[in-house]
Amino acid sequence: MGIQEFEIKHNDYLRKNGAECCVLLKSDGQFPLLSPVKIAAYGSGVRHTVKGGTGSGEVNSRTFHNMEWSLKYAGFTITSGDWLDQYDKVREEAYEKFLQDIRREARQKRTLAIMLAMGRSMPEPEYSIPMEADGDTAIYVVSRNSGEGSDRMQMSGDLTLSDTEVRDILACHEKYPRFMLVLNTGGPVDLTPVLKVGNILILSQLGAVTGQVLSDILLGIQTPSGHLATTWAPLDAYPHMGSFEEINDTRYKEGIYVGYRYFDAVGKKPLFPFGYGCSYTTFSMELQNARLEADQVAISVKAANTGRFAGKEVLFAYVRKPEGILDQPPRALAAFAKTKLLLSGDADILTMTFSLRDLASYDTAQAEWVLEPGTYTITVENGIGETITAAFLDAPERMVIRRCKNVFSAPDFEDFRPERKEETYLSGSLPDTAVTFTIDADDLRNLPGEEDDYLDDDTGEIPDVHLRDTAKIDPLIMDLNDEELCHLVMGAFDPKGGIAGMIGDSGMSVAGAAGETTDVLTDKGIRTLVMADGPAGLRLSREYVKDEQGVHALGSSMIESMTDLLPGPVRAFLRFTERKPRSGEEVFEQYASAIPIGTALAQSFNTEYASACGDLVGDEMERFGVHLWLAPALNIHRDIRCGRNFEYYSEDPLVSGKFAAAITNGVQKHAGCGTVLKHYAANNQELNRMYSNSMVSERALREIYLKGFEIAVRESHPCAVMTSYNLINGIHTSESRELIEQILRGEFGHTGIVMTDWVVSAMKPLAGSTHRNALPHKVEAAGGDLFMPGSRKDYDRLLEAVRTDAVSREQLQVNATRVLEMIRRLNPE
Repeated sequence: MGIQEFEIKHNDYLRKNGAECCVLLKSDGQFPLLSPVKIAAYGSGVRHTVKGGTGSGEVNSRTFHNMEWSLKYAGFTITSGDWLDQYDKVREEAYEKFLQDIRREARQKRTLAIMLAMGRSMPEPEYSIPMEADGDTAIYVVSRNSGEGSDRMQMSGDLTLSDTEVRDILACHEKYPRFMLVLNTGGPVDLTPVLKVGNILILSQLGAVTGQVLSDILLGIQTPSGHLATTWAPLDAYPHMGSFEEINDTRYKEGIYVGYRYFDAVGKKPLFPFGYGCSYTTFSMELQNARLEADQVAISVKAANTGRFAGKEVLFAYVRKPEGILDQPPRALAAFAKTKLLLSGDADILTMTFSLRDLASYDTAQAEWVLEPGTYTITVENGIGETITAAFLDAPERMVIRRCKNVFSAPDFEDFRPERKEETYLSGSLPDTAVTFTIDADDLRNLPGEEDDYLDDDTGEIPDVHLRDTAKIDPLIMDLNDEELCHLVMGAFDPKGGIAGMIGDSGMSVAGAAGETTDVLTDKGIRTLVMADGPAGLRLSREYVKDEQGVHALGSSMIESMTDLLPGPVRAFLRFTERKPRSGEEVFEQYASAIPIGTALAQSFNTEYASACGDLVGDEMERFGVHLWLAPALNIHRDIRCGRNFEYYSEDPLVSGKFAAAITNGVQKHAGCGTVLKHYAANNQELNRMYSNSMVSERALREIYLKGFEIAVRESHPCAVMTSYNLINGIHTSESRELIEQILRGEFGHTGIVMTDWVVSAMKPLAGSTHRNALPHKVEAAGGDLFMPGSRKDYDRLLEAVRTDAVSREQLQVNATRVLEMIRRLNPE
């Protein structure tokens, strides 16, 4: 078929806007270049450019050009070809040793090497290759990959630079008059040893156009305008009072002090703070006015381009809350905004708005969201730490914003509470122009359309979780028997038996889709929903054929790095059994566009761009027949070691929620297309991920780990939410009626369906694990609508539970009605 017009259009858009996501950490004025030149290009990322992480975030795009090709295509002459050739030999040898080490470890742990290697990336090897390429300009590209199934390692060549990388980066800095360190990574790397370098760019991982965006930035065709959505610091500076990668119970002892909240509170200065970002140009900012109207705060600031090059500026509004009964971090993000493209001398007025309600804190003792009495200070910062104090909001009394019920059992620890350091609590001067407002409690009462509809109408109290929506059971659902009900709330599987569908390739209607709802009720007019994995674009098979049995993917659907760890006979068998087109069969294509990873999107601080990326994905969903995209993923960057941080947005819940909402709004502009917010909630490590227990306080959960989901649900109304694999305080998230019914549906107002993550029995717990996997009847009893991906064993277990009243038929009817309503919405006849 050849490349399609929509592919060209989508990749062209992604390339032209890619620099929105790139963060310039340092600039000495040597870049951009006036024209292509001879360039010495070193580092693993030149040829082995990473477009995105592994696992659910992989996308089969038709084209992907590494940095070497992209630089040459842009007119550069690469003078370091010999170095790149020698590096390839070193890398190949290191990779073979990497595979051998995994096989050895698997034998010791008595597990399959292919399961042990899921998501694991090879650390950068050590080597000694002469750096003799000529020219006055050089780049060194540090690449790091990570993925679903494994966490990053606190070791040389992963979270830290290898000795070789440090040596060669510093050598380039000394040797070449114009030198840029380029970071092709999905998360932080400790840059402490190379901070003397004058130009440092976080290119990130931008999908198929990653290499081309770099050439555009080097030539000044685009100016990087991204800002950090996660703090970059030395490894030993991050908080370590909580635990990470525990097989059973991981204790979130840091409480609400995650990311910049921690660094501010303890007075530690990171290498590059949250929100940091330079530009080829310079900017000034000037407060225009601050307003308080009812419960809405609006801060207007003029941003002007005072430099030579075109660029965009991002401004951040922070709140400093008074400390009363509740301890508070020195600042919390309240709003952000980004200018349009400003030419030299141009200016833009940015107005950042937020509700007073958004400043509330959760008082666990009273089970209330409250504004404590005192002064709330609003400051505005730019990307390099300059600060304006914009307004003071005085709360004369304690004000209750919302009453709730505590739904989580208390963990076996007290949250970290830092010693108060006054000097770290307020930066910037206190100008006379800063306005003071008094908060009126009457302005905080429920506004039209925002009533707490989960309160009991008669008593005004919050009822215990109960069976909701029984009056909405659809007549068609009432007529289904037990077997049919169980099919409708279970992912599609072969009813005659057989193994559960392979993760990421369970599609029957769309080749390579992650899963579907059942197809055994089509005679009753109940159609199917097709789900494709994400979140960096649609993960589908590249090519497929169709016959009377359905669609069949061509070639292998298995990840190459996992295939490498299969025994030789198994690899040979898979090659032998791969579906190939038969004579006369038409081959169809499904090449999707790879958008920037989640962290890169958040670094843009441009929700309009994120929405446009969602629009792009929605367009491809329509083309390929996908109804639900298993994205966006918005878990918090609690620890930089989490292997899936690259597909999550930020350490800040406001950023996470806003970007998830923007992506969702873009996708759901398309009829028949919906998103699935994931992973709900506190999914912050990959080790033993289906059996690990996140132990978190109620306040930390509500203010940090659930807040982004609330923002996204309220602002975009996603079609679905996916629960996470892990447990929270001893209960699987998918089995927690309080988490699903009380909070997600009752408090947040979610009206779509709730599904599990892909619960596959082949994923066994690590030795020493004490927690079981989620069970289908307990998921359904909790109000979870879809148990995915579905298997004969799960179906039989659920059917038996219905017949023994372990789960009520009425509850299944409520769940099935929600599934049916979503089918009618997304796949009508």
